[in-house]
Amino acid sequence: MIKPLSYKKTLEGKSNAHLITFSDGRDYVVKYFLPGYEKTLANEWVAYCFARYLNLPIPFARLVEIPVAFSTQVPELAQMTYTQFQFASVYVPDCYDAHQVTTVSNIINHQSLAAIILFDYWLCNRDRTRKNIILCEDTADFYKLWIIDHAEVFNSYNWLQSDLEALPVAIMKSATHQLMASFIKDEQDFTEQLEIIQTLPIHLIEEIVALIPDDWAVTKEERKAIVSTLVARRKKNLPELMQKFIKKVYQPLHVKDE
Repeated sequence: MIKPLSYKKTLEGKSNAHLITFSDGRDYVVKYFLPGYEKTLANEWVAYCFARYLNLPIPFARLVEIPVAFSTQVPELAQMTYTQFQFASVYVPDCYDAHQVTTVSNIINHQSLAAIILFDYWLCNRDRTRKNIILCEDTADFYKLWIIDHAEVFNSYNWLQSDLEALPVAIMKSATHQLMASFIKDEQDFTEQLEIIQTLPIHLIEEIVALIPDDWAVTKEERKAIVSTLVARRKKNLPELMQKFIKKVYQPLHVKDE
């Protein structure tokens, strides 16, 4: 397992993210367990694993171990709650969030955009803001889009089991989803991605959830609830949400373009 070498800085935002260089020579965005945000790490782990399976543009991530001896030498880390593992994702340099880009003529990985939107609705990611995508310039005004920061899937960074049983089934107000939808060239992309999500093996869902580290404050009952929620939501709610999104967001955007 890679080891931390040097601390760089605390990153902006409320999700307790720190930039640390590791022994593989790469910089990682590392999140620690934080009281009040108890489900952040579990949310990040589950969302990352599903995003990777669905081949979404998400930076490579892994579980890491930050020794107490390292953390205690860094004032920003010294007060962190200790758990055996932390969640770390590779830092993507020389990119911008969507607030920092005034003109986007094209997104070169537009084939992934419908999948990202359905992914957000499946996991009930309420925080797909302009700060939670990053745009890496390929050529002038042409960008590759990456998705980051999934601390608030399941509608909260500190959800309870009862919350999972009552996740909202409504169109989210997201300017970022609108931006992505404007670059989706074929409405059929949504239907194809829905089928992929719906045929994801249940055993894989169970395995991903089972691998949440034990000291990340997710009980056995909550793990079962995550699985049952995801299975039920992709079958019952996601088709309905997809049709609502196409009708209320996607189609109006593309009618204007005609």
